[in-house]
Amino acid sequence: QVQLVESGGGLVQPGGSLRLSCAASGLTFSSYAMSWYRQAPGKARELVARITNTGGSTSYADSVKGRFTISRDNAKNTVYLQMNSLKPEDTAVYYCNAARQFRDYWGQGTQVTVSS
Repeated sequence: QVQLVESGGGLVQPGGSLRLSCAASGLTFSSYAMSWYRQAPGKARELVARITNTGGSTSYADSVKGRFTISRDNAKNTVYLQMNSLKPEDTAVYYCNAARQFRDYWGQGTQVTVSS
């Protein structure tokens, strides 16, 4: 059974940092592109960052470019999102996504709250 489990969320002050992790199981991790999405209350879910299956290419939403870094460790079946210089607008539930051709899997989400 495929499982994606996010961790690392929490409460942080503006300007602070958090590192999210997503541990995958039940799939051939190195065959999947991995992404982080986020959704704030009353807002649509948006793509934050994506990394190819080999880790050779990354992409970011304009709103997080230069502040967030996505990475993966295929030996650990884990994808990370390093979030620096956090802003209140980054407050959302962050979701891990695994995608390969026509298949998509989602994690349960982890809450990130940026507030003074």
